[in-house]
Amino acid sequence: MKKIRVAIDGPAGAGKSSVSRLTAERLGYSYIDTGAIYRALAFFMGDTAVEEHDKIRELLKNFEVSFRISDGVNHVFLNGNDITAEIRTENISRKASSISAIPFVREALFEMQRKYAETGGVVMEGRDIGTVIMPDAELKIFLTASPEKRAKRRMLELEAKGQKVDFDELVKEIKERDFRDSNRAVSPLKQADDAVLVDNSGINLEQTVDVIVKYAEERGAE
Repeated sequence: MKKIRVAIDGPAGAGKSSVSRLTAERLGYSYIDTGAIYRALAFFMGDTAVEEHDKIRELLKNFEVSFRISDGVNHVFLNGNDITAEIRTENISRKASSISAIPFVREALFEMQRKYAETGGVVMEGRDIGTVIMPDAELKIFLTASPEKRAKRRMLELEAKGQKVDFDELVKEIKERDFRDSNRAVSPLKQADDAVLVDNSGINLEQTVDVIVKYAEERGAE
């Protein structure tokens, strides 16, 4: 059985996490959520400030993250302990965003991500997987949707949590984030030259997964 590597990149709100998890389940592969790795480090830092680089370097020496899908949920383990719920707070999100801009942190976590991919049989998602982490992946997908469609999905998510949001403001925020992600100095969001563009503006989650699994099978995945 051939175990290929699948890289899924794309802008915020395109559904990368859900699509990647389901694709991994369908293929029987591991699912690597690269954003969760940065969140795990932010959690591991505790009270350590983002500016305390020497302390962060020491923490990285004893930092191990693993993943396991159970009951449809991608569980994240830090040094063997399940921290799935703890890393989804707004505070952790902000801290993770800040440390992701530190060059030595990105390089250390790049190496960690590359090791996940060594044996194949992985679906890895992020913003620079096909261009930086797995440039030789057998299948690269650039998953996107229109800003309006992504804003609509986000609005429904927030309304389900009882939050009132302005649709036009969400569209504006998504366009601004797209610009920042695409123009940042370190590992900008970019479609790899050999990536397959999948626009899921007009199809649902299951249909998106069907498209990607079909491409994976064409690349020899069994």
